[in-house]
Amino acid sequence: MAPHSIDPRPLNPDERAVLEHILSAGFVGASQLRSQLDRTEVIAVWGPDSVSVDLQVREPREHAALPKELVPVDAHVHDPSGAYVGEILVWTDRGSTLAALEFA
Repeated sequence: MAPHSIDPRPLNPDERAVLEHILSAGFVGASQLRSQLDRTEVIAVWGPDSVSVDLQVREPREHAALPKELVPVDAHVHDPSGAYVGEILVWTDRGSTLAALEFA
């Protein structure tokens, strides 16, 4: 299913908390991506029951220089019993700015 565009809105508290946690990992470009959070908006949802969203960072912004589009952090999700239920991926636009938050 293709993402459904929405009027830009700020990150909700859960989206921001997840991004802050993932971007707290030590990798090249993490500080630049963290600096974008206050200017990051959700611009599309991936489906009616999906928590995955497309992101856009408003100017001015500090650009990261990641070698790939996927943030290099393993963010596994477990249910209350400890069973693995998926992972969270953070995508960038050409390694430069936050572009998507995906639950896979």
